[in-house]
Amino acid sequence: MNPPDHPKPRIFVDSDVLFAGSASPSEYGASLLVLRLAEITLIDALTSEQVIAEVERNLEEKIPRAIPAFRHLVSRCLDVVRDPDPEELPLFYGLADPKDLPILVASFRESCQYLVTFNTRHYHPGEMNVSILTPGEFILRVRDLLAHI
Repeated sequence: MNPPDHPKPRIFVDSDVLFAGSASPSEYGASLLVLRLAEITLIDALTSEQVIAEVERNLEEKIPRAIPAFRHLVSRCLDVVRDPDPEELPLFYGLADPKDLPILVASFRESCQYLVTFNTRHYHPGEMNVSILTPGEFILRVRDLLAHI
């Protein structure tokens, strides 16, 4: 059980991280490691319907043999949340590239502390309480958090 002053990190997984984790030729890649942390319940990991559709479409196009691993990871590691409604987006204009704005809004709406992506330059959350990190940066953050427990 988690001590009350050390809640589990709550992260939002972007499509590039889920794609990389699903197609990873190694068990040691940072993207797959992030997903495995969720699988063993050290973190809470979420993603959106938009991300799931994008990754499945890209895997079918580029690496169809990775689709079973993708589906397994989604079922074991991620909570899939609804996409933001169009009326939720205007309050956040300018905080992310337009195609990535629904991802940022969903991560904020779901109270995620971290948005894990390789496309960190696509997000500019300003004063929002979400940190934009690459998978490797997030792994280092988790290591630091665990060292202080």
